[in-house]
Amino acid sequence: MEQNDLSKRVVDRMYDNDWFSQWLGIERLEVGQGRCVLRMTIRKEMLNGFAIAHGGITYSLADSALAFASNSHGRMSVSVETSISHTESLKEGDVITATAEEISLSNKIAVYYVTVIKQDGKKVALFKGTVYRTSKDWFPEK
Repeated sequence: MEQNDLSKRVVDRMYDNDWFSQWLGIERLEVGQGRCVLRMTIRKEMLNGFAIAHGGITYSLADSALAFASNSHGRMSVSVETSISHTESLKEGDVITATAEEISLSNKIAVYYVTVIKQDGKKVALFKGTVYRTSKDWFPEK
């Protein structure tokens, strides 16, 4: 199986069982080996008491991008440490895009940076995630 086909199959399976990412309205724009680009729109029910997007919304988009990118090699991976810096506020109707890129990959640990931008190109959040790569394959050969 070609790597990009494997990456897409893994992310399709993950997304199909990821009710939270579906509730967020996440669109998958690009999936590749160690990389993922996702997009979503900020809805009214995602706003906090200041009428801006709750920080957990941007965090959740970045976390989904991390999950999809880190599992795209075909090995089940789980986050062990994440952090985010919010650099701009978001309003209802803003469209945000998260791009996850692999920075370091070893047999057991991988590190990813996720940049979140809004429709005007401004960076709204910077996210870093470290994952543990298990020995389990998404599609083990029989």
